[in-house]
Amino acid sequence: MQTRQIATLTALCLFGLAPSAWAADKPTDPQIAHIAYTAGTIDIEAAKLAISKSKNKDVVAFAEDMVRDHEAVNKQALALVKKLKVTPEDNETSKTLTRAATDERTKLAKLSGASFDKAYVDNEVAYHKQVNGALETLLIPSASNAELKELLQTGLKVFRGHQQHAEHVAGELK
Repeated sequence: MQTRQIATLTALCLFGLAPSAWAADKPTDPQIAHIAYTAGTIDIEAAKLAISKSKNKDVVAFAEDMVRDHEAVNKQALALVKKLKVTPEDNETSKTLTRAATDERTKLAKLSGASFDKAYVDNEVAYHKQVNGALETLLIPSASNAELKELLQTGLKVFRGHQQHAEHVAGELK
């Protein structure tokens, strides 16, 4: 039961609701691989929604960058786990992330125009801020495999850029 609570808090943290939750549990490398892949997939799905709904060229360009970059990192992650013969382990954090992302996409899908653009970009700022924090404070320090740790560090550099880009786009929407 405690693991489920920790996973729920962790997922809520990714969506900006529980900033102190990340330090509560130390995931294994197979769990880290699954969490990281899931987080990337979530952002790809949100970006695809933005591409289909937004008419704002800056929002669409940002979303296209998210699809390209997250698909590239996920491809690298899959190649690494195959090389290491590691099976990513589904876990409560990944499941909770997926459920929360589905709820967020449902909310976004009901919006249109400037309301959608603002909600999508604001969510991207918060999401990247939380994912970057999780990478720095939990996932990278918990990774025991050097190659996995290196991939996560590379991802962190890319995702910091995403956060800055999202903040810039958010500033332009005001």
